[in-house]
Amino acid sequence: MAWNNQSVITEFILQGLSSSWELQMVYFLFFSLVYAATVLGNLLIVLTIISEPRLHSPMYFLLGNLSFIDMSLASFATAKMITDFFREPKVISFEGCIIQIFFLHLLGGVEIVLLISMSFDRYVAICKPLRYLTIMNRRMCLGFVTPSWIVGIFHAMSQLAFTVNLPFCGPNEVDSFFCDLPLVIKLACVDTYVLRVFMISTSGMIAQVCFILLVISYSVILVTVRQCSSGGSSKALSTCSAHFTVVTLFFGPCIFIYVWPFTNFPIDKVLSAFYTIFTPLLNPVIYTLRNKDVKDSMRKLSSCVLKSRKTDHSP
Repeated sequence: MAWNNQSVITEFILQGLSSSWELQMVYFLFFSLVYAATVLGNLLIVLTIISEPRLHSPMYFLLGNLSFIDMSLASFATAKMITDFFREPKVISFEGCIIQIFFLHLLGGVEIVLLISMSFDRYVAICKPLRYLTIMNRRMCLGFVTPSWIVGIFHAMSQLAFTVNLPFCGPNEVDSFFCDLPLVIKLACVDTYVLRVFMISTSGMIAQVCFILLVISYSVILVTVRQCSSGGSSKALSTCSAHFTVVTLFFGPCIFIYVWPFTNFPIDKVLSAFYTIFTPLLNPVIYTLRNKDVKDSMRKLSSCVLKSRKTDHSP
């Protein structure tokens, strides 16, 4: 993939979330706290799942991978956005812009496949409980995670295959806090109509189709849940509703942004911040921190760490 695309422009200027200095300081404090909570929360979940043997099950294996993806998704642009609050202008190199686009679509593609995998896991657990461990074995779990990365890589490469060779000769201002594909290709010096249609047919339509499949999947699960006992139904309903909430929060902004890339809406920045910053924070809360087994394992891990520290400091 050659980055020498004969462009006059070698860097882009990110307009950020606001031009007001006072608002930028408020955003700096707020997003610093959100980013720290996102990284620490997801990292704690990953470490808890790895260290606790009773969490070595298919569901928690997929949740651990999701937390790792969320931690990465929150980091690819948020860290730079936080430092950019003290910079004017907010400059990013052409190569840095391409890297941001690549990781956005890589991690987004991986997360889409993981969310589908998790819906299948819940379907098997609720609709075929006696065969759950037989179906969701180690090979099946690896068969979900490995293709998710392959799909993410191919999706990201397909989005950049034509973009990196577009000529950029001005203007160079990106109306966001990171380089997003719909905003960058519109700055090219050539007609990008065909490329934007291709982007709709890949990113937008893929997101829509996957969201519809997930809705159907959870609908089947909920129909099955109605035939269960009241206690089991309540627990399954709570789990499925939590999972579907995450799916909606992730796919909603993606579909809105990538199905209508020809027009910029004022809410686009809010939606971009939502699925790159807030959703990775909400995922651990909705998926795992509500889970009794995970909370008990976290307390156990914390007590072990505290005991080891006391032992190290004892004379």
